[in-house]
Amino acid sequence: MSNKILFNFKRVCCSTVTHQTSLSLSLSLSLMDSLSLFCTGALLAGGLYWFVCVLGPAEQKGKRAVDLSGGSISAEKVRDNYKQYWSFFRRPKEIETAEKVPDFVDTFYNLVTDIYEWGWGQSFHFSPSIPGKSHRDATRLHEEMAVDLIDVKPGDRILDVGCGVGGPMRAIAAHSRAKVVGITINDYQVNRARMHNKKAGLDSLCEVVCGNFLEMPFQDNSFDGAYSIEATCHAPKLEDVYAEVFRVLKPGSLYVSYEWVTTEKYRADNPEHVEVIQGIERGDALPGLRSYSDIAEAAKKVGFEIVKEKDLAKPPSLPWWTRLKMGRIAYWRNHILVIVLAAIGIAPKGTVDVHDMLFKTADYLTRGGDSGFFSPMHMILLRKPKEAPSKS
Repeated sequence: MSNKILFNFKRVCCSTVTHQTSLSLSLSLSLMDSLSLFCTGALLAGGLYWFVCVLGPAEQKGKRAVDLSGGSISAEKVRDNYKQYWSFFRRPKEIETAEKVPDFVDTFYNLVTDIYEWGWGQSFHFSPSIPGKSHRDATRLHEEMAVDLIDVKPGDRILDVGCGVGGPMRAIAAHSRAKVVGITINDYQVNRARMHNKKAGLDSLCEVVCGNFLEMPFQDNSFDGAYSIEATCHAPKLEDVYAEVFRVLKPGSLYVSYEWVTTEKYRADNPEHVEVIQGIERGDALPGLRSYSDIAEAAKKVGFEIVKEKDLAKPPSLPWWTRLKMGRIAYWRNHILVIVLAAIGIAPKGTVDVHDMLFKTADYLTRGGDSGFFSPMHMILLRKPKEAPSKS
């Protein structure tokens, strides 16, 4: 009898221990699951913060991913305007006329301005790489060289032909202390530029005007110098914008332009060359890229004297497209973020299409630069003769 009682007691004890062990194990697993869930949530939250707040802003910290918009286009119409932009290329003859270009270019910059500023910075252009210098410093030096070439003094009034959101304008005003007047076709860029100018404390030196550089709202002989940095490529005929710059410059003044061109290496019978150039034109709102040999001819036709001409992309300059190659991971990261923001309704739906277009265009630009048949910085320095009459 006592043995049976002892046996039952041991069985109960073993059962209790087993139950307690199972309970402890279950609690441990539950705690581990909770901890794992917490860690996963923390990683996702941290990743989202890293994407949006740390990696999201552009170099100048002027635009955040969560603020991406369609410029002056309302959010619900961004996708329709993107389709409208592509419709221009189904009617190529229309984008070769001065009447159609303003709408074409204005639509493009409404679509891309925020993405450019967020993913690239406030200077919408390229610059040669400089050993030991950041991309930001290389960009600033490239801009400062432009104003040094036109030999202006503090207080002189100079013109920025196609100023964008004013990145070059601010660098040039700070460097030269000249008074810079910028013109852009896009009203949204005007507002962005004015905001940045004030924030930088340069609004007393920088003025921005909304207008068409083919019909500028300035008086004859009213500027002491002028420059354009990768902007006149949007003109259907280069001589038309050069004629306007000639008109507003004072006699004896200098004008420098960095032009997008096909180089002597371009072959019109090479299918790859043609594909790349057409890809650049479609992705950058260009009526048609010009040959390097056309630039000086257009300038002379309107009365300019040629002071200097040089492709700043050629050796010993280091590749300007390095930043595009190095930025491929950032492009993918940004594209994923744009998809997420569009999916949850923060970014306009069409923003994904626009970003995808720019991603593909970056590849065309890299291929053209790497192969040497495209350059975005064919520099030409021009002088308006001292005795020249104004062009009307």
